[in-house]
Amino acid sequence: MILLSVLAEKLNAELIGDAACGVSAVASLENAGAGQLSFLSNSKYRPYLAQSTASAVLVKADDVPFVAPGVNVLVVADPYVAFAKAAQLLDTTPASAQPGIHPSAVIDPSASIAADAAIGAKAVISANAVIAAGAQIGAGCFIGEDAVVGANTKIWANVSIYHRVSIGQRCVIQSGAVIGADGFGFANERGRWLKIPQTGSVRIGDDCEIGANTCIDRGAIEDTVIGNNVIIDNLCQIAHNVKIGDYTAMAGCTTIAGSTTIGRYCIIGGAAVINGHIEICDGAQISGMAMLMKPVTEKGVYTSGLPATTNAEWRRNTAKLRQIDQLYQRVKQLEKQLAAGGDSTAAATED
Repeated sequence: MILLSVLAEKLNAELIGDAACGVSAVASLENAGAGQLSFLSNSKYRPYLAQSTASAVLVKADDVPFVAPGVNVLVVADPYVAFAKAAQLLDTTPASAQPGIHPSAVIDPSASIAADAAIGAKAVISANAVIAAGAQIGAGCFIGEDAVVGANTKIWANVSIYHRVSIGQRCVIQSGAVIGADGFGFANERGRWLKIPQTGSVRIGDDCEIGANTCIDRGAIEDTVIGNNVIIDNLCQIAHNVKIGDYTAMAGCTTIAGSTTIGRYCIIGGAAVINGHIEICDGAQISGMAMLMKPVTEKGVYTSGLPATTNAEWRRNTAKLRQIDQLYQRVKQLEKQLAAGGDSTAAATED
């Protein structure tokens, strides 16, 4: 539990109400009750604010008059950001591994493990790996040779981190992620595929989050590079030699082909597909299910996926789409006829 007086100080909020009141959890406006904290960041949920029985709410100054009587108020500039910070302070998520080294863990004698690191059951730490202070390695994880896990990074169960991969500080790696597997590099010799050894690695910056079952391939020669505070959702595929700039966010099931460079502060929607060997500028926004085949050089929103519609409408539109080439040819022919008619008229006038 945290007192509202303390919470107000940490959030730089103006407290209206009982400073001695405490909250121990966060909840939605509809369901929050005694001892819980909620927030309003979207005005369409304002009716819930007037009915809320939360112990305290985070709101903008304009929304204070709409708060139900008896509910304590924390006035902030951005309630959603303040809610995120408060949720961190009240977080009850357990550690991915208990302090110390589990007896069943397998650790190479040459590995360097900080005294306060946590190594879970049946984790494997390979030769010359470095596990920094406060890092948590969940049960069943594999940490390859010469890999580095930065301070206070939290790795959940069954994550595989290959050789020479470097992960920064305060990162979160969700279960099932595979970082540093071979990139998809092959040469074809008369129909037979020849593997190209992937001798680069993966470098991940500080404060990143990698979602469950996401794969980040190692570079073919140079490294695959993920910048600072990059957040990647579940089930994404990042191919070899991709570079992702700081503060970029990527939603689930996105696929990025090899050697593509994505700028800083980009937002990529779910299930987007991005071609290889292209560059995307800073601040670009890619809609969900978009297929990006060419470089993006100007900041803006890019979309190619079609929203769902009724099956009947989709069938009608698809039937028409199949005739688009015929329609195009007819339009070209009509343009030629009009052009020819215009020339004849002009010639007759001159005569």
